This record gives sequence, structure tokens and C-alpha cells, in this order.
Amino acid sequence: MYVERGAAEPTKQMGLFQRPARALRVMGVDPGLVDTGFGVLEAGPGAVTVVDAGVISTSASQSLEARLNAIYGAIHRLIQAREPGLLVVEDLYTEYKFPRTAILMGHARGVIYLAARQLGVAVLALAPAEVKRAITGNGAAGKAQMQRSVQTLLGLAEPPRPSHVADALGLAVTGMGRVTGRIPTGRGQRPAARGAS
Repeated sequence: MYVERGAAEPTKQMGLFQRPARALRVMGVDPGLVDTGFGVLEAGPGAVTVVDAGVISTSASQSLEARLNAIYGAIHRLIQAREPGLLVVEDLYTEYKFPRTAILMGHARGVIYLAARQLGVAVLALAPAEVKRAITGNGAAGKAQMQRSVQTLLGLAEPPRPSHVADALGLAVTGMGRVTGRIPTGRGQRPAARGAS
């Protein structure tokens, strides 16, 4: 957390390594205006555990500002509750067939970045192809392949569903690999995926 003073400069930043007594937690977020997937991983001795995972859903009948506010509020609450040291967000890619989709996703990413900044959590943006390559070995992997690979890497009883949850967990795994230099080995545990609002 930080206290705003003058030009809103942070007075205290929570970095990746300022919690030595606790294991590293990484939160992956797959941003979307309809469904935003999230997954929180914790790297403990010998295993990576899924702390929380689910989807933040909004309704198409809501106004854009109401939907963005709902995403912001849910992400803010999740960061406060789960205390990740790093937030990993899917980066925008350049080959959108529908530019409007990129613009709307950009809005969702913006409120996610804002929540992280307000709570002093570092953000890392990763390209979808980089995450797919790290998780499956194939930068063009499909949704089912991502789900199976995330299941295997985290030692889950079943593939994470919906695909937004698998993508968020994949982001968290890849981000954790960047920080720790290691990828999970399939011995993790996971609670049931849930929705957040």
C-alpha cells in the first residue's frame, strides 16, 4: 500500500522480495471485458500450489464503465486478499482481426494495472505466444492443449475450466518461471475454481 502525497508518488512499495518470511505468490490475469480469468500460485519448498483461481464475469447489459468498475473492484479485492508479489497480465498482441476487441481489452488491462499500482504490486506483461510456448512448447497452442498442459504442470485432478482460468494460471506459471528460474513439476494442489464479482 502507499499513501498519496503531492503528486501521488508512492511512499512505500511492495517489491517481489520484500516478504522473505512468506513464499513467493504470483497472480496471473487473463483480461477480458466479459470474463477475466485469474489464478494465484505460491512457490513453496518443493512445490507450487494453486492458492486461488476463477473468473470475474460482467454482463453485456451493463455499461462499459460499470463493467470496468466491476473488474477493477474484484481485482483490487483479490490482490488485497491474496497478496501477490507479482501480477502477470496478458499483453496485447498486434494481429487482432477485430480492432474493437483490442480496444476493449485495453480498457480491462488498464483497470487491472491501476489496481496493482494502487496496492504497490509489480506488473509483468507477457505475450500470449510466449506463455503458450513456455507452457506447451508450442506458441500457437489451442485452448484444450493449454488446459491439459496447465493441468499437468500444476498436478491438477482435471483441466482448469473455463479456458480463461487455464490462461491465467499459465501466465502465473510463466511469470513465476521468470522470477525463480523454475517451472512447476506437477506436484501442486488446487482449490476448486470460483467466480468473483
